[in-house]
Amino acid sequence: MGDSADTSRKSVKTYVPAYQKSEWQSHADDLEMSQSEFVRTMVQAGRKGFEPDTTEPDSSDPDPGGNDLETRVLKLLSADTYSWDELLETVSDDIESRLDATLERLQADNRIRYSGRHGGYTTVDGGGDGD
Repeated sequence: MGDSADTSRKSVKTYVPAYQKSEWQSHADDLEMSQSEFVRTMVQAGRKGFEPDTTEPDSSDPDPGGNDLETRVLKLLSADTYSWDELLETVSDDIESRLDATLERLQADNRIRYSGRHGGYTTVDGGGDGD
């Protein structure tokens, strides 16, 4: 399996001016997020500006945008040999990435928020037990 498929988590450090860190912390607090979660979310959101626009696929399409599991597995295996564990890790990372993108989009649309008090995500309208 190539290095590009490494899904282990690593620390990233950067230095920013004190005023910027303070602004980020304030915004993270407003969103009831940790500063790490806020920075990770903002970086991912910012990167979307460099990616092609991907709208929600039509659910009637059996292979929307070529993203179904069968297509992904065949594409991976056409380039290299993967063990069961490597394949599982690779496709699981895709689920994690898609969940992350979905949560970002729902937060940006003000449909959900992260509630530190409740220890997780909740709908903004309070439809669940999150409020």
